[in-house]
Amino acid sequence: MARYRGLVATILATLSLAPASLLAAEYPAKPIRMIVTYVPGGGADIVGRYVADKLSRAMGQPVIVENRPGAGGQIGVNAGLAAQPDGYTVTLISSSYTVNPSLYKLKFDPVRDITPISQVSAGPLILVSSPDLPARNVAQVLALARTNPGGLTFASSGSGSVIHLAGERFGADGKVPLRHVPYKGGGAALNDVLAKQVDIYFAASASALPLIKSGKLRAYAVTSKQRLKALPEVPTVAESGLPNYDVTLWYGLIGPKGMPADVVKRLNTEVNRILAMPETATKFSTDGAAPAGGTPQQFGGLISQEVATWTGIVTKLGVKPD
Repeated sequence: MARYRGLVATILATLSLAPASLLAAEYPAKPIRMIVTYVPGGGADIVGRYVADKLSRAMGQPVIVENRPGAGGQIGVNAGLAAQPDGYTVTLISSSYTVNPSLYKLKFDPVRDITPISQVSAGPLILVSSPDLPARNVAQVLALARTNPGGLTFASSGSGSVIHLAGERFGADGKVPLRHVPYKGGGAALNDVLAKQVDIYFAASASALPLIKSGKLRAYAVTSKQRLKALPEVPTVAESGLPNYDVTLWYGLIGPKGMPADVVKRLNTEVNRILAMPETATKFSTDGAAPAGGTPQQFGGLISQEVATWTGIVTKLGVKPD
């Protein structure tokens, strides 16, 4: 009898696992939705659509990009994490995802309530302005902020975004007054910088580089510790007098908590293959970034580490959402 009960228990356990295993074996059997948490035409959208196109070919099913901007990426993240954890909805997040927990009361735990899939890219932001701003380098930007009543205005793609925090940290490190002007996306922010409605902007390199090279924007510095290969003549912020300054913009894919391990492995494997293509390195380099890749565990570790880092910075600076 004991052996019989044990056999039944084994069979039931096997049957309970069958749906997930079957799903993974057939995956993907229908189109995949990729939620991009920012507006069309910005850096996130450019990276997301490139990866979606390559992933469609690799997976044999369409990967459809859905832009869900707003609230520093929270609207898109909330929508993505509310989906079934079956691998048919993934969300492209940026490093702003790790800033939000220190500024907003989230509906989820940013580390425990997700399934990391893969980091996609990493690169600096670029400090830019209209060519008409009377400053030629970072030192002159800081001097201009000190002498202007109320300081300079800086745009962001949204309150709580990494671009917002890049500006706040720049003002704090340089000990100058800056006034934050949040927008609903990078495209709108960039347009108002071009129109000289806002003084400076920490732009995603993908959207800023063409405008810099055409002379429509002036580039002062990049936010990473290393110079950008696409703009080797432009120094880093650290080289320009703020030695501790370092901000990286990255993108990566996550899913809802509880995705089947085999589905995560398949997505991670295909994304890493895409990132290893020479044409991807060329594409990302043109847009001022580099392919990242790695394991889901490594990406989860990065998210956890940056949530803690930004929480410390936000607390120290006393930044509040606008």
